[in-house]
Amino acid sequence: MRVLGIDPGLTRCGVGVVDVAPDRRATLVAVTVIRSAPDLALERRLLTIGDGIEALMDEHKPDAVAIERVFAQHNVRTVMGVAQISGVALHSAAKRHLPVGLHTPSEVKAAITGYGTAEKRQVQNMVAKVLGMTEIPKPADAADALAIAICHAWNAPLVRPDAGGVSLTPAQQAWRAAEKTARGSVGTRRLAK
Repeated sequence: MRVLGIDPGLTRCGVGVVDVAPDRRATLVAVTVIRSAPDLALERRLLTIGDGIEALMDEHKPDAVAIERVFAQHNVRTVMGVAQISGVALHSAAKRHLPVGLHTPSEVKAAITGYGTAEKRQVQNMVAKVLGMTEIPKPADAADALAIAICHAWNAPLVRPDAGGVSLTPAQQAWRAAEKTARGSVGTRRLAK
């Protein structure tokens, strides 16, 4: 499975592409950071990042796209930029009929290190180790994009949806059940207000 991972950001958008075999061995295909200048108008920045993402999708032809989901963030400007770039990436993937997975930072950390509150440096070291790299990809956005791609591939169904069905691992089943429970409790809280 080839996955294009995206660490969305308006100034720096990390993009990493990995091939992951059924035995979970991951191979680096490409990694880069797409940049947009802060002094450009917002629409030009979105276009710059969007064009870069689309070019990489067309060049590497991934089977799936994985994007980091902002779980909690106190800086509204950062959240807006991440959300806008996530929307651009989702649009680009949808135009190409690519399945998309959204993964929280703690989900990515848990997949890569086995520990959902791992430090950024631990994740970067494991990404380099998993991909057989002698150095950690720089900047951090690049390493994060690779971690997101690996997380997605390692959590993907064992049977591809286009192969006639989806078979989830026990961990994936537990994760989906927890997500459903969390969504249900949010809906219940809203009704109670």
